[in-house]
Amino acid sequence: MSSELIVELTVLVLAAFVGIEVISKVPTTLHTPLMSGTNAIHGIVIVGAMLVTGVGDSTLATVLGTIAVAFATVNVVGGFLVTDRMLAMFKGRPREGPRDGGS
Repeated sequence: MSSELIVELTVLVLAAFVGIEVISKVPTTLHTPLMSGTNAIHGIVIVGAMLVTGVGDSTLATVLGTIAVAFATVNVVGGFLVTDRMLAMFKGRPREGPRDGGS
């Protein structure tokens, strides 16, 4: 193994540990608002995955890039759905008028 590969694997493992540590410390009440804020970051991930897929020299790079684009897209769409559902909780219920059976 080359020293460059070892450095990249070390960064990957450390990033995973830091990510797990940070996420585990977020209270449940803040998870949804933070998820809506990270949609922009995941949009950047999609762009990066598309760039990697486009310049991939091998079939493996193209396949992994396509999988990365798919996963990032699912993550962004899920984030928007959760955000929309969260915002719907704060909307008031429509009032019933005289024709709707209200007084």
